[in-house]
Amino acid sequence: MPPLARRNLFHDKIRLAVTLTGITFAVLLVVVELGLFLGFSTTTSSLIDRSGADLWIASKNVSYIEQGSPFSERKLYQVRATPGVASAEKYIARFASWKRHEGGHESVQVVGFNAGGGRAGESEEVMGGPWNITSGTVADLNAPDAVLVDDLYWKKLGITHVGEVFELNGYRARVVGTTHGIRSFTTAPYVFTTFKNAQNFTLLREDQTVFILVRAAPGADMKELQRDLESRVRGVDVLTTSQFSNMTRSYWMFTTGAGVAVLLAALLGLVVGIVVVTQTIYATTMDHLREYGTLKAIGAPNSYVYRVIFEQAAMSAVMGYGLGISVSLFIVHGSEQGGVAILLPWPMAALIFALTLLMCGIAAAVSINKVTQLDPAMVFRN
Repeated sequence: MPPLARRNLFHDKIRLAVTLTGITFAVLLVVVELGLFLGFSTTTSSLIDRSGADLWIASKNVSYIEQGSPFSERKLYQVRATPGVASAEKYIARFASWKRHEGGHESVQVVGFNAGGGRAGESEEVMGGPWNITSGTVADLNAPDAVLVDDLYWKKLGITHVGEVFELNGYRARVVGTTHGIRSFTTAPYVFTTFKNAQNFTLLREDQTVFILVRAAPGADMKELQRDLESRVRGVDVLTTSQFSNMTRSYWMFTTGAGVAVLLAALLGLVVGIVVVTQTIYATTMDHLREYGTLKAIGAPNSYVYRVIFEQAAMSAVMGYGLGISVSLFIVHGSEQGGVAILLPWPMAALIFALTLLMCGIAAAVSINKVTQLDPAMVFRN
């Protein structure tokens, strides 16, 4: 790395601080907005992605999981009789009203599944069950009034301890355990319980279900099984888990406009960063025009001068990214205790580093245009 690049960069500490502040702010804003987008996107389809099912059977034209409509549970037996189906279970995901002790009401989403004989840590074997269980067990839900509620929403629902009893759509609901980190995109907390309990809590008729979850037999052709179910079971849609997940994400993130707004904010952060960094790097270049003119006058090729400017930009990018990502990690960690998750997986961190380099590269390219037109004779004037 040319020593001149380092000297130019650190010569004016105030200007360097302004440059790094601009880059740090841009990195922080992009991390937060992209992290929010990823967190929202993951949250919208978490029930689907973590269900352990291969196929979802829903009423016709259901475009996202919260839109599920009841249909006859007799279809379950048609599904189970289809070759290639290893298991199939009824499933409920429906809104209900939770009554707090002081009389207030909160909207919750009741999730009812076949708990079977599940135990804590075995939710992978129970289709549609909760995960990250921190107290209680899946088997505890077999009690007539038992529910599991994520600890992120205890304060919202007025819960203070396990064993507390509340009213859910007029029915007694007893908290028998907790999960951690299962967020709801709609702000209505998930309340996990057995399918039978969920029928009561959501006022669903005994002969109805909202979804049927299907697990394919080992070696079964998924597309062929999907076609067979569509032909055998009338009046429903048969969707793979990935299809239903993508539909739900697309609805909440793009049809509602929520995701577009977050992405636009991230783009705005990048634009702000480019403007600030371009201005400061351009100003630094203007301050050293005579030095660049001297270099050209003594025979230094343009490529060397360009390299100095690009090296300054690259150093600024690395330092600004380091500061920005450090602050971002604190924010990401803090979001883990809140209702909104900001995710920062390493591929996204690598992408943001590449964007930071690109941002500073654009700033350097703007400065180079002025140096290209520089007349070396200027160093002999005045």
